[in-house]
Amino acid sequence: MKCINRFHKTICIICVSLIFMTSMTGCGAKEFTFAYDRNRNNTSFSTASHTQGKTMEAFASGLCVTAGDVTAGTDVDMSQASAAGLFDVSSGKVIYAKNVHEKLNPASLTKILTALCALKYGNPEDVLTATENVYISESGAVKLGVAAGDTMTMDQALHALLLKSANDVAVMIAEHISGSVEGFAELMNETANSLGATNSHFVNPHGLTDPNHYTTVYDLYLICNEALKYDKIVEIVHTATYTSVYHDSNGGDKNIDVANSNAYIKGEIPVPDNVTVVGGKTGTTNAAGNCLILFARNNSGNPYISIIMQSSDKTTMYTEMTDLLSEIT
Repeated sequence: MKCINRFHKTICIICVSLIFMTSMTGCGAKEFTFAYDRNRNNTSFSTASHTQGKTMEAFASGLCVTAGDVTAGTDVDMSQASAAGLFDVSSGKVIYAKNVHEKLNPASLTKILTALCALKYGNPEDVLTATENVYISESGAVKLGVAAGDTMTMDQALHALLLKSANDVAVMIAEHISGSVEGFAELMNETANSLGATNSHFVNPHGLTDPNHYTTVYDLYLICNEALKYDKIVEIVHTATYTSVYHDSNGGDKNIDVANSNAYIKGEIPVPDNVTVVGGKTGTTNAAGNCLILFARNNSGNPYISIIMQSSDKTTMYTEMTDLLSEIT
C-alpha cells in the first residue's frame, strides 16, 4: 500500500491550496504545524506535512502509507495488542497494520525520539551535568542512579537511555539540549511534526505516564525511519551489554553496567530464519502495557520496522512480534 489512489486527490487539493496561499502572500515555502489535540484525527496530514522546499507529494514519496488496517495475505495473531504495524522501509509497503493511527501511551518507546533529538541537536562527545531534576520518585521507574553534579558524555547517556531505559538520564539529556524538560518536549514535538508525526504529543523525554503524552504506531514508524539514519542509534540498540565509567561532582568514578532489555538481542527469543534483528526499544508501564519497536533486516539486507503497542504481557508481546517478523520475505 505504498501509494493508494484515494490519497492522491486529498494531497493534490492540499498542494493547490498551499500554492495559492504562497502566491497571495509572496512568501516562500515554510513549515506548517498543527495543534495538538488527542481527540483530533490528523491522519490525513501524517504523511503530508509540508516542510521547507518540499511539496506534499515529495514528502510522502518513499514512505509507507496506509489509512487503515492491513491484514490481507498475512497470518498474524494480534488479538492481544491494541495496535501494531510492520513496515518495509525500502519498498514503502505496509505489510501489516492494526489501529496504526490510534493514539496510545508509548512508555519508553518515547526514548527513540529523545535519542534522535539528542543527536540532531547535540554530539556524542558533549559532557552532560545532572541537576536536582534527575531525582525521579515515580514507583517502578527505571533509573541509572545519577545524582546532582554527576557528569557523563552524551555517548554514555545514550547507552544508558536506550539499553537500560534510564529515566533519570533522559532528564539529563533533555536539560543539556534544551535547558529544561519542558523546552526539550517542545523540541520533540517540533521534530515529530517535521517528520509528519502529527498525531503525537510529547511532554517528557522518558515516557513516564502523562495523559498529554501519546503517539501512534504510524507516527513511531515515521520517527524510527528517521532514527535509522543515525549510525550511533543503530550501533547502540544492537549492543548486548555496555560498561563505562562516569564521574560524580568530586571527580570520583561511578560505573555504568547495563544490558539490552531486548530479548531478541539477548538471544532469549528465536527469530525467523530469514530475519536478523538489528535492535529496538522496549517500553512498559501500567498505562502503556507492553510495547516494542524493532529494526530488522531480511537475508537481502532490506530494512524493516515493526511496532507493537499495548500488548497484554511480555510473553504475548514477543509471540506477537515473532508473528510479525515471520511476514518478512
